[in-house]
Amino acid sequence: MGLLNNIKDHFTNAEFSVAPNKKLKTICADFKEAFGCTLAVYKGVKLADPEMTIKQLNDKTSKAVNTRSSEELKIKASMKVGEVEKLFDSVYGLTVQIKDPAGKSCVDNNLTIGQAARGEK
Repeated sequence: MGLLNNIKDHFTNAEFSVAPNKKLKTICADFKEAFGCTLAVYKGVKLADPEMTIKQLNDKTSKAVNTRSSEELKIKASMKVGEVEKLFDSVYGLTVQIKDPAGKSCVDNNLTIGQAARGEK
């Protein structure tokens, strides 16, 4: 069943995009709806205010947040967790962690998002 699930992940949620003018709580809710995993966005070592947009977060952090990136952020269920976290950093300069569906613990960076959503280890 694992192989079938991995093939299915290549076609599931083929595109997930992030806009700098969306509130973080909306981005996180959309991510959970699309992939079933929890997305945590950080400002330094603390969770960022969910009422802020990526653009507003840029004014509140010492690390530059790229709100004018021309690169489009596309995420697929077949992508590895670590790859997606690095993508958020390279495109927007954001520190994110992908957590299990309950949002209690970070998932292994070597799992795909689809595997993490299914609770695979």
